[in-house]
Amino acid sequence: MKFRVERDALAEAVAWTAKSLPNRPSVPVLAGVMLRVTDGNLRVSGFDYEVSSQVTVEVQGDADGAALVSGRLLAEITKALPAKPVDIAAVGAHLELVCGSARFTLPTMPVEDYPALPEMPQSAGTVDAATFATAVAQVAIAAGRDETLPMMTGVRVELSGNTLSMLATDRYRLALREIQWRPDDPEVSFNALVPARTLNDTAKALGPLGGEVILALAQGAAGEGMVGLAGGTRRTTSRLLDGANYPPVRSLFPATHNAEARVSVSTLIEVVKRVALVAERTTPVLLSFSADGLVVEAGGSEEARASEAMEATFTGDALTIGFNPQYLIDGLANLGAQTAVLSFVDAFKPAVISPAGEDGESIPGYRYLIMPIRVSR
Repeated sequence: MKFRVERDALAEAVAWTAKSLPNRPSVPVLAGVMLRVTDGNLRVSGFDYEVSSQVTVEVQGDADGAALVSGRLLAEITKALPAKPVDIAAVGAHLELVCGSARFTLPTMPVEDYPALPEMPQSAGTVDAATFATAVAQVAIAAGRDETLPMMTGVRVELSGNTLSMLATDRYRLALREIQWRPDDPEVSFNALVPARTLNDTAKALGPLGGEVILALAQGAAGEGMVGLAGGTRRTTSRLLDGANYPPVRSLFPATHNAEARVSVSTLIEVVKRVALVAERTTPVLLSFSADGLVVEAGGSEEARASEAMEATFTGDALTIGFNPQYLIDGLANLGAQTAVLSFVDAFKPAVISPAGEDGESIPGYRYLIMPIRVSR
């Protein structure tokens, strides 16, 4: 194998592939990225039996072939190279990389020991890449991080006709986003639980490329189905999580509300961040709404306290409610709007945050539910 490639194209391809490699691989070869040159195209791929990543780059190929090298090491090297063409050649049990006056020699692993990447499942339809990336980011923020509860670490993808819905929850908050997409089958009805981290990383990488993302799904036994995402020259596959017993979380959204507030998103984020400086890790911030506006308060150890007032339009009976400050900031920061609508039943029921348009009315499509923290005053 021997080829020449532009430094930026190589660095981006290796970085994207190496990002999904396992930190502690079950076998050494799974820490590698496969470089395979065929007919002037370099295919960079990685696989850990759960997630596969692959990207194709045009190169000046002198000799076809393949080499398997440490993914994280190659990613660090390509990122640090000068902005010049890169010459790569497989020589015996090593990979030689030359860029300008920089030269690296890396050991390779046996290509024949590397597992074959899974095929892409059958396409289910396409969705606008930028819209999809934004929607996934809005939902994935609410997914759980606790690997002992794998079901909560996923994003539930629901396909129904031309509506694509995504939900995620960590039991303390819940995010729901609905977008339009173009299904291959107009009568499609399909639910899948996709690992949130993989979905978010892939959507974030495909979004800036523009165009369309192909969404491919294959149903299997519990935890054996597969999702595929492809855009431009990149594609990712991932095994689905077992979502057979996923709770009916949509029912958590209140059907009605007794009070409603409209606030500036950026101002409230800044105020919560300032006030929360005195709050201990498990201490909530208190939001007191009235006809006069909003007061945000927090108290910490050694009598440290903070409060700040800000403008808010509020309808309903005066209300004081406590939230985890980071969960509140996460929801506000992902609204994608300048004004937030906060809807309340009472101080002990979940509150719903949604984006508002220029007319102040709530924009359908995204809702972020957050559980309150009971406080005694």
